[in-house]
Amino acid sequence: MTAVSQRRRVFWQILLLSAGLLVLTVISAGSVYLVNKARDDSKWVVHTIETENEINSLLLEIRRAESSARGFLLTGGPDFQSDHEKAVAAIIPALDKLTRQIGDNPAQRENIEKLSAAIEARLDQFSREMNFVKQNELDQAKALVREAAAGNTTTTISNFANAMMREEERLFRIRSENSDRSQTLSASMTGIGSGFVVLLALISIWLVRRSSLARDEAEARLRDTNVNLEALVDERTSDLREANDEIQRFAYIVSHDLRSPLVNIMGFTSELEELGGDIFRRISSLTHVPADGPSLVPGPPGEIALEDADRQLSADFSEALGFIKSSIAKMDRLISAILNLTREGRREFQPEKIDTRAFVEAIVSTLAHQAVEAQAEIHVEALPDIVSDRLALEQIFSNLIDNAIKYLKNGVAGEIRIRGRTKLGYAIFEVSDNGRGIDPKDHQRIFDLFRRAGTQDKPGQGIGLAHVRALVRRLGGTMSVSSELNAGSTFTITLPIAWNVSNRNADK
Repeated sequence: MTAVSQRRRVFWQILLLSAGLLVLTVISAGSVYLVNKARDDSKWVVHTIETENEINSLLLEIRRAESSARGFLLTGGPDFQSDHEKAVAAIIPALDKLTRQIGDNPAQRENIEKLSAAIEARLDQFSREMNFVKQNELDQAKALVREAAAGNTTTTISNFANAMMREEERLFRIRSENSDRSQTLSASMTGIGSGFVVLLALISIWLVRRSSLARDEAEARLRDTNVNLEALVDERTSDLREANDEIQRFAYIVSHDLRSPLVNIMGFTSELEELGGDIFRRISSLTHVPADGPSLVPGPPGEIALEDADRQLSADFSEALGFIKSSIAKMDRLISAILNLTREGRREFQPEKIDTRAFVEAIVSTLAHQAVEAQAEIHVEALPDIVSDRLALEQIFSNLIDNAIKYLKNGVAGEIRIRGRTKLGYAIFEVSDNGRGIDPKDHQRIFDLFRRAGTQDKPGQGIGLAHVRALVRRLGGTMSVSSELNAGSTFTITLPIAWNVSNRNADK
């Protein structure tokens, strides 16, 4: 699977997840809203029904009061009186409750005001009728009943109550329709949301199945690759070793063959130097031969006496030969260093258990004379023991300690410390000094072959640190430097605690 297809698959999975989350959020919010709205609409429907019941209850109590009042007028029985009093006592609370229930409707408030006035008038009539009956003034009570009938008070109460009932029926129809609509929308929202969830689930299953197939194909390809991976690695390693060996052989042959012409140059330079001496002695003798006598060569025996121009020519000739001889010597040292590197590169490492502190202290003892001359103290702290190649370690630590002594600051007492620790199966060694330091821009340069950094006032060919880093890498480790100008340097070497035969010469 390519990186583009993998990114595309991840994009669609994220998009699907986001869409599913959005749909679920919308469904949840919509469902909550519609359920609450349906609950509110149902509450208003119930409110309308309760209002209608209160109106009917109020009318019922008024009719009970009228019936019981007429029964008491006709019979004078105490039961009718008791029923009338109970009915009258229930009318006012029922009217107050109805007033509170319709308080949200302006039209009903107007009706309730008219209804309350009519009921108060009728209750006043009831009170006077009952008083006449109690005083046994039946004629006046009957006259009052006829007066109430003529005034249509009961009919007025019924009309106002019926008007309120019609208003409540209208509200009941509206509120029922709203409730039904809310419930329908809630059910529709739930159904649509469920459909989306099912659809997203099917798409998710399809994508998961597709991803699973892609993963299975990738695993199959990985297994096929792993089958040939070891052989491929061995083949590449073998090619690398052959190329490396070829480079080393080439370097050895080139360095060895360069010695022949260099030796010839050195020989002919010596002959040229002798020939130059003969030439300038000849010039000197010819210059001092008188016209009529024997040769006169002033000065001590063996010294060539020359005129000013000839003397300058002889000096220039000697200086040129000196430059040639110093260049030949430098080239000879470089060739020797290259030969040493190629010989070291062909050597197979032999791992062995090393008491690192005793090993380093032995190296320090061999450099004690140089340390005394440089007025430097070398401190060897606790070092972890490792399994590695002894000769390679000796070259590594010898080079680093020798450099630390060589590049101390003039006039400052040198202090060199060698310490170590372990971490995750590796031994970490540090060689630090308080010397002249290295400019940060030259931290990589010092590890390049034949390249040096800083003031070139010390002998060297720029091979040491490059060779040390090559040895560290062959031992399966790493090397780094931390330094600032005039602030000292710290070289850090990380090596495996147990360098075994299986990874020996792995970089060759």
